[in-house]
Amino acid sequence: MTNKSSCLVSAIFSVLLVQLLFSPSSSLQPLAFDDSSVYETFLQCLESYLSPHDQISNLVFTSTNSSYTSVLQAYKRNARFNSDLKPLIIVTPTSIPHVQYAVLCTRRIGYRLRIRSGGHDFEGLSYVSDSPFFLIDMSNLRSIEVNIETNSAWVQSGAILGEVYYAIWEKSKVHGFPAGVCPTVAVGGHFSGGGYGNMMRKFGLSVDHIVDAQIVDANGDLLDRKSMGEGLFWAIRGGGGASFGIVISYKIELVEVPETVTVFQVESNPDEGLADFVYRWQVVAPTTSNDLFMRLHFSHPITTQLEQGSNGTASFQVSIQALYLGKADDVVSLLSKDFPELGLKRQDCTEMSWIESVLWYASLNYRSSPKVLLDRKVVRSPNDTNSAKRKSDFVVNPVSREGLGDILKRVAGQLQFSMAFSPHGGEMSEIPASSSPFPHRAGNLYKIEYVGNWNEAGEKAERAVMTQLRRMYSFMAPLVSKNPRRAYLNYRDLDIGKMSHGKGYRSYEEGKVYGMKYFHGNFDRLVKVKTEVDPANFFRDEQSIPTLPMKL
Repeated sequence: MTNKSSCLVSAIFSVLLVQLLFSPSSSLQPLAFDDSSVYETFLQCLESYLSPHDQISNLVFTSTNSSYTSVLQAYKRNARFNSDLKPLIIVTPTSIPHVQYAVLCTRRIGYRLRIRSGGHDFEGLSYVSDSPFFLIDMSNLRSIEVNIETNSAWVQSGAILGEVYYAIWEKSKVHGFPAGVCPTVAVGGHFSGGGYGNMMRKFGLSVDHIVDAQIVDANGDLLDRKSMGEGLFWAIRGGGGASFGIVISYKIELVEVPETVTVFQVESNPDEGLADFVYRWQVVAPTTSNDLFMRLHFSHPITTQLEQGSNGTASFQVSIQALYLGKADDVVSLLSKDFPELGLKRQDCTEMSWIESVLWYASLNYRSSPKVLLDRKVVRSPNDTNSAKRKSDFVVNPVSREGLGDILKRVAGQLQFSMAFSPHGGEMSEIPASSSPFPHRAGNLYKIEYVGNWNEAGEKAERAVMTQLRRMYSFMAPLVSKNPRRAYLNYRDLDIGKMSHGKGYRSYEEGKVYGMKYFHGNFDRLVKVKTEVDPANFFRDEQSIPTLPMKL
């Protein structure tokens, strides 16, 4: 046998041994003892690593602890999951070693581990499970170190976007970062899934500006870009960090923003040919100046959702919410040529600083102090008290006027959901699809977000919204991307590739069903990275990246 063959057999044997010891079907499944025994075993393991200065009572919480409920609920952003199975243990690390120890001890016991940064996962995969599990809550790891001299910042996963924006603004009034418009979304999930935002046509996604990272892997090792290797570094920039480990922090490149930006929100007149109006938006929004981002909303105004018009149909509106990286006169002049149907006037526009536009997009008083972005109790998402469901699509060919008319009719007749169209083009079309796991680049005109929010408790209310969303999603099939029909990872949707068993993880073939939709041609590369760095599939959930089957 050659040395090369000998090494290959040895490597395969090692991987098989690891899989045998730590795979979901192994003897290290959660042991058959009661909750108190699990807690004591975990506690003993953790204490063997902790220093005498660590206060374990501030790190580990169980249901018998008076603070357990408040810790669990603090970042539960979706009322849909209030009654689901709760974690047996919650760990709230305040240092990187705490994360490492938690990984080692959870793996030793054989329980599943969920990682929560901000809790905005629309399917709750960061804090619920159908099997016994532990939860690592990263909210205490939220440091942000901005260096304007190098145009960079180190940001920990538990920091929320509002805190990131504020920290940048404190150091510079002409720097920003391309990321989401909801300030309570945390860095951990947002960055690792791609990082959509209203500056993406100018600068691309958040992941396009990540230059380094720290991650704790399944062995409890802390790795940076150099030690983790380019494969894993590529994977956690859009492939979902929780499939590969626990991302501690990201190093990001800041972008330069003008001193003055312009925002506007314009509602179209429903009596003046909505289909033609939307069709024109569809042509202009992905092709106009890269400085302009115009998001289109189909919705029922909140004040009319419980009221019916005299003709028996619900009030309905189409609105455009926009950010222009420049002055108002310039965007008015631009759209008078590109989109005269919009009828944008100078009085429709408001000039402000970039940080004020962050407040405006978050529906906060943009004239107030940006410090409001630091108050996690004040800056709350509607999903904190409401239940929510999301679905997504990508449009690659313009939808006909007739098709848009049919869409409008369907949305107008159903009060339970709305839709939002986010244009691509610009820098999004210039960055190769293989540069990060996020594949929806050139060739995509816009992303569709199907939005379902409801505040009534009970299965009946949930069923009503889910039915409308799913029917609309089915109706849209001929009008959106195909082979595969694509979806955005950060709008996680468990309708894609429903599980036929309760084991809580997927084989490669099962994972391919949703994996190809989220990642398209990048899926197999993600699977290879996963198999290399976590062959025992320790980090897994209902839609995680699967490992390759072993073949001798």
